[in-house]
Amino acid sequence: MAEIFRLENVTKVYRNDKTEFTALKNINLSITEGEIFGIIGMSGAGKSTLVRTLNRLEDVSEGSVSFYGKNLSELKPSEIRKVRRQIAMIFQSFNLLSQRSVLSNVMQPLKIAGVSRLDRKKKALEMLKVVGLEEKKHQFPSRLSGGQKQRVAIARALASDPKVLLCDEATSALDPKITGEILDLLKEINETRNLTIVIITHEMSVVEKICDRVAIIDEGNLAEVGEVKEIFRNPTSESAKRLVFPSNPFDPSSPDSRLIRVAFDGLSAGRPFIADLVEKTGKKVNILCANTKSVGGVGYGQMVMELPENKEDQETVIDFFKSSGLSVQEVERA
Repeated sequence: MAEIFRLENVTKVYRNDKTEFTALKNINLSITEGEIFGIIGMSGAGKSTLVRTLNRLEDVSEGSVSFYGKNLSELKPSEIRKVRRQIAMIFQSFNLLSQRSVLSNVMQPLKIAGVSRLDRKKKALEMLKVVGLEEKKHQFPSRLSGGQKQRVAIARALASDPKVLLCDEATSALDPKITGEILDLLKEINETRNLTIVIITHEMSVVEKICDRVAIIDEGNLAEVGEVKEIFRNPTSESAKRLVFPSNPFDPSSPDSRLIRVAFDGLSAGRPFIADLVEKTGKKVNILCANTKSVGGVGYGQMVMELPENKEDQETVIDFFKSSGLSVQEVERA
């Protein structure tokens, strides 16, 4: 697949009088055509700054951002405007015009682009049908639910036939049920229109539901990047572990005890690993917490368990799980 974005050694520094703040530090990553790419981090991590470099709403202090091989910092203003027409954005706050109807809101970017009224109305109706809101075309935003407003925002973004859709915390203001519906819609649009989608979020559940790959940003640094399924199974950075590991309210029962996390996918979920462990090794573990979830449409599960106090027994248990094809990682004490 073609590479849409390439970021090389991207650093962004904000300067104010005699102070400065580095929002991004030496970021290197690429985003390919047709994928759903997640950018996740806590508030203030730098993820929104990062996404704003993709359409040059933010100029980088060092490094380069390329769009289909063109360095954005080297483009003329007229060329940047052409690039931005290929990169649409939706936001947490929807940004709809309250005094205009749903249809008029979706038509607005086409009007700015100089499209004839007949053609922009036809295109807007087509996009409202895509998001399932054709019957709401004469309503005003104040009469819509949060989920419906976001659907209108998506229709408006799609109206100009962009190559990329940037979603900046687009589901943060929605309840879990509506969030799921919006994410399903984005996934369908990605598959049917081959639209590349970049999702900025602080919620790992959003990334796990629809993203193919994810970049984890922590205090301006790129902590980890890779396939979502692999990062769930085997996170390597501390930032990824904080996002992926289940919260564990229990402390080990002994200072000599160890906690491990075992992860498995849907293909192995039906195997009785704990029973097999006891039968084949005679060793027992204490399960402290467990959950299952869908990651990219595949069922995954994880358990945090306390190992026996004896060190040899601990290694026996770990070796058993690893030899069974499971991902095993140490869980640090709180």
